[in-house]
Amino acid sequence: MRVLLVNMPWSPIDLPSLALGILKRSVDERVPGAEAEVLHANLEFTDWITARTGFTADDYEYYALSSYFLGCGDWVFSSALYDDPHWREEEFTAVMRGKLKKSRMTMTRALHQVVPEFVDEIARRIVEYAPDVVGFTSTFQQNTAALAAARRVRQLAPHIVTVMGGANCDGAQGAAVHRNFPFVDHVVRGEGEAAFPQLLTALTDGSDLSGVPGLCHRGPGGESIANPMATRPLPPAAILPPDYSGYFERLAASAACHWVEPKLVVEGARGCWWGEKHHCTFCGLNGSFMEFRSKSPDTFYDEIMELARRHRVLDMYVVDNILDMGYLTTVLPRIIDSGYDLRLHIEIKANMRRAQLRTLAEAGMIYVQPGIESLNDRVLDLMDKGVSGCQNVRMLRDGAETGLSVAWNYLHGFPGETAQDYEPVIAQIPALEHLDPPVDLSARIAIERFSPYFERPELGFTGLRPEEHYRFTYDLPEEELYDLAYVFEAPARGIGEPTVTALNDALAAWKKHHAGARLTHADLGDRIVLVSRRRAFDWRAIELTDPFELAVFRLLDQPHTPAALTRKTTREATGTVPGPARDEGAVRRLLDSWLALGLVFTDGGQYVHIAPAAVNEDLLRLDFMRHAHAETATLAEPVHV
Repeated sequence: MRVLLVNMPWSPIDLPSLALGILKRSVDERVPGAEAEVLHANLEFTDWITARTGFTADDYEYYALSSYFLGCGDWVFSSALYDDPHWREEEFTAVMRGKLKKSRMTMTRALHQVVPEFVDEIARRIVEYAPDVVGFTSTFQQNTAALAAARRVRQLAPHIVTVMGGANCDGAQGAAVHRNFPFVDHVVRGEGEAAFPQLLTALTDGSDLSGVPGLCHRGPGGESIANPMATRPLPPAAILPPDYSGYFERLAASAACHWVEPKLVVEGARGCWWGEKHHCTFCGLNGSFMEFRSKSPDTFYDEIMELARRHRVLDMYVVDNILDMGYLTTVLPRIIDSGYDLRLHIEIKANMRRAQLRTLAEAGMIYVQPGIESLNDRVLDLMDKGVSGCQNVRMLRDGAETGLSVAWNYLHGFPGETAQDYEPVIAQIPALEHLDPPVDLSARIAIERFSPYFERPELGFTGLRPEEHYRFTYDLPEEELYDLAYVFEAPARGIGEPTVTALNDALAAWKKHHAGARLTHADLGDRIVLVSRRRAFDWRAIELTDPFELAVFRLLDQPHTPAALTRKTTREATGTVPGPARDEGAVRRLLDSWLALGLVFTDGGQYVHIAPAAVNEDLLRLDFMRHAHAETATLAEPVHV
């Protein structure tokens, strides 16, 4: 049996498809007499479109990722799905006129008119390969492109069996795809590395398809039959490593090789150990299976090393929704000792401690995504995030200190939030400009399928409808769109536009001034020296020498309330710290003065200092300044507080 697995636009071009890499291996190893190949149609499209237009890497990224909640990438290929190069142009233009720049509108409409030609060409390539089965993966904005290609393959070669799977085919979504698009013979819902080989085996020997978990198939009259979903997720030992044969060679021959640095995609775990206990209210990740499962440390380490050696690529994207904390003492030390200079991206929990972050950095975790989302306790509680605003700021500080680039988003629009939750944070943002800003301005939350906000209307969102872009992308009634859609529109909740504007103005300034901002501290034992260069503060150097102040600052390495600081400094004053104990009033006065200087962040009654420890370069610069002052007496003395 010949199986062709197809990765249509708008799959990212700098990453091989993990899903198809796993399926290729599962076919080759688990289906006797079958072999699978992967067609990187996203790269084929890149070459096709750049030969005809001035299409760029930024354009591809826009349709693949940035426009996801607008649906632009899917609408582009709806013309091929419905065999109409002007499919619902008027509706698209009317809705998007105020949301897209003129140049982006022009390009989107132009792509919409020409992509049917590409789909025809790629379908002919598929047919020329002469597969028995062609499988399309669909995640994010791949759905219409995959459906359009499946439709054209059916027209050209009705004998080829068409299959779809991927995140867009989970649960009710996959059943809706199968019901509404009869040219798709089978839809695999849920984890495919077991179900897909079972399907191929059944097709080969003519056995009953009703035993394949989650499979959608057709009855004798062509009616859609949806098998029950699997009741348990796959155990970690059943999760195969991917086979990326052909991707890097195809990328090297593509125009895209000049756009991106390719990365390997690796997977150590599925599900979310936090979400099992506290499902973040807005999060729709993990679909049908939240249960956390991770590969054995030996297995995961061997997979990482084998992929790096085979493909000679050191950049890796770890797709785990959250890091298995056990890997900190098992996999990561082995990576550190391996001698491989890996550069990794992974999602973590924001309450990790500095020593743990240092282990990540030493193992090559350059980019971390800690799921910060807000800097306010009340809003974080509404999300059920399990962290505080001060802990999130501490994460930003410690990430800067350990050399990690922290990628995060600021979200708003949660039922129950108020302007009073945001105003104190907005006022403190200028003090944070030396830390990594969010990747973009604050965004109102989207209601995603599988999230608690979708599943539980009592949390604040009722009357959900599929986002508007589904209505001018697909020719389906709303009840079918409801099952097909992943993102839903709902009445705005939470803060109003004045607060949103104030927040985004502050975030925009943060992003603008971040590169030139600086705040560090050097703990020299008998004194702590702080150096600042931030536009909202006119001081440049401060020395803390009072034992009480030194004790408070060191305690603020972790979030503390004034009462806790008072208790701990009182205990120290009777022991190792000389001088009289201070009452809570003195602690609060000190914290107020540090707040005015931009040394601390406060939220929810807690405080934390925001000055990363100086790296060697900072210390050398500070030492140079001291020597220069001693020799020339031209520099102002540091402020003593």
